[in-house]
Amino acid sequence: MDHSTATKLEYFDNMLKLHSEATFLSHLQTDDGRQAMILDSTIFYPQGGGQPSDTGLITNINSSFKFVVDDVRNKDGIVYHYGHVETLKGNDESEWDIKSGTIVYLHVDETRRNLNSRLHSAGHVLDIAIHNVGLGHLEPGKAYHFPDGPFVEYKGTIPQTELQNKLEQLERDANVQISRGEKVFVAVLPYDEAAEMCGGQLPDYIPKGSNPRIVQIGEHLGCPCGGTHVTDISEIRSMKISKIRSKKGMSRVFYSISA
Repeated sequence: MDHSTATKLEYFDNMLKLHSEATFLSHLQTDDGRQAMILDSTIFYPQGGGQPSDTGLITNINSSFKFVVDDVRNKDGIVYHYGHVETLKGNDESEWDIKSGTIVYLHVDETRRNLNSRLHSAGHVLDIAIHNVGLGHLEPGKAYHFPDGPFVEYKGTIPQTELQNKLEQLERDANVQISRGEKVFVAVLPYDEAAEMCGGQLPDYIPKGSNPRIVQIGEHLGCPCGGTHVTDISEIRSMKISKIRSKKGMSRVFYSISA
């Protein structure tokens, strides 16, 4: 079995899938002592794009093997599921009692996935609100969709005299969108079709001729994104813009969502 083959990302096609099966390929122990499992496919989201990874369990129906997944990372197309074996065989044999080629079962923590998807989707709603309130000159930069303090950073500044007014406008517009509700479309598309959906062009980091994954809310312009999202933005429930910081050519908008 070729362990260098890229891991199939099943959540790309179905973000609602929280249980699946995959083929176990190999495991390793990192320099910091962590164990990692490598599978042929996964529904676990690996940390990236400002979104934390999924957590959960990987089990084998034919044994007591249970691997607790507490971190997931994608390195050069290979997804590493980091964690530890919780249930051992009760003797001195290796805790890795499954062999390459064994079918294992994946179980994603639903509560964590839902929260991360809502936080990530709220960042896209914020992007739309930015344009709706007359801040179209701001260009999206990095985003942080972790629960401890999510924000989206934009290239460009907002005059200090307008910050409070824009904060209130952004929050109002975002919540109008959320209360109205719009479907979230996610698909891997040919380059030209993806570019058309994103307003005629894609960012330079998307190779021409590739098939990028595009996220689009309702009829708004889409954008390349590899994260997980809600199926309808009404699932976000409500959004609070807590602060806007604008200086040195950058603006950072901090937000939170309802429990």
